[in-house]
Amino acid sequence: MNRKFALPAVAAAVALLAAGCAQSESPAADSGQTGTSATGDVRFDVSTVKEVPELSALVPAAVKESGVLRVGASTDYAPAEFRAEDGQTPVGYDVELAGALAAVLGLKAEVTHAQFDSIIPAIGTKFDAGISSFTITDERIEAANMIAYINVGSSYAVQAGNPKGIDPNNVCGARVGVQTGTYQQEYLVDLNEDECKAKPVDIAAFDLQSEATTNLASGLIDAFLADSTVTGYAVTLTDGALEVIGEMIEAEPQGIVVAKGDQELTDALAKAMQHLMDDGTWNKILSAWGSADAALTTAEVNPK
Repeated sequence: MNRKFALPAVAAAVALLAAGCAQSESPAADSGQTGTSATGDVRFDVSTVKEVPELSALVPAAVKESGVLRVGASTDYAPAEFRAEDGQTPVGYDVELAGALAAVLGLKAEVTHAQFDSIIPAIGTKFDAGISSFTITDERIEAANMIAYINVGSSYAVQAGNPKGIDPNNVCGARVGVQTGTYQQEYLVDLNEDECKAKPVDIAAFDLQSEATTNLASGLIDAFLADSTVTGYAVTLTDGALEVIGEMIEAEPQGIVVAKGDQELTDALAKAMQHLMDDGTWNKILSAWGSADAALTTAEVNPK
């Protein structure tokens, strides 16, 4: 992890990451039935998940008639949701979860890429649900229903060896990258209003997480802050050109987003999520991506 690499090696590693996180805004649809990773190997075979009739009976008529669960995701957040080497196919544990939930409900998942901060406003119109590493916050619960399914904290990444001497306990004055619209951006804004008033964090907000990773590997920012699962995976994909520093920050549950007025679909998805937790499927999906310790065991709706 602390080993330094020559620039060509860093560039190649970042190029691999970017290939799995294409920047096109065109929709990337997928059934969610294949657990294909960015390197082409199958992580979890979602086709093994069977319909549960008593749960599929809860699906609202309009969704049932379409046969499709339309899921919005910002597919640039490995290992939760990103794109395979073809630059189009959505992969990751959230994508596999979408496929598993749809299967339980007798549907086919269609995961479509969208910019992160555009997803919640589109729930109930363009999308039936959002599964894209949404930290559950009071503000988001006011706008939508959220079903807890995973517990994830935040972590800082820096270049290997931490050449700029970033202190994870005091990032005041540092240039730190985040993805636009994320909890991590809110966290740094709050930090500037509290601990870093005298010397604010220079927050570099990017539309795509891969842009933050690329800028860090190139030395254009001092660090980035992202979900702990995302930060760890970025280190892996860059062959150790980056490293995680400090302890995990404020582990919080993330939630599946459903329209506030769609109680039928909220109930159906919550019960389907609980089923996947109870039968071990959710744990198997996360285990394949090295994130089993983040699994929740109760699919609570709008937890405080």
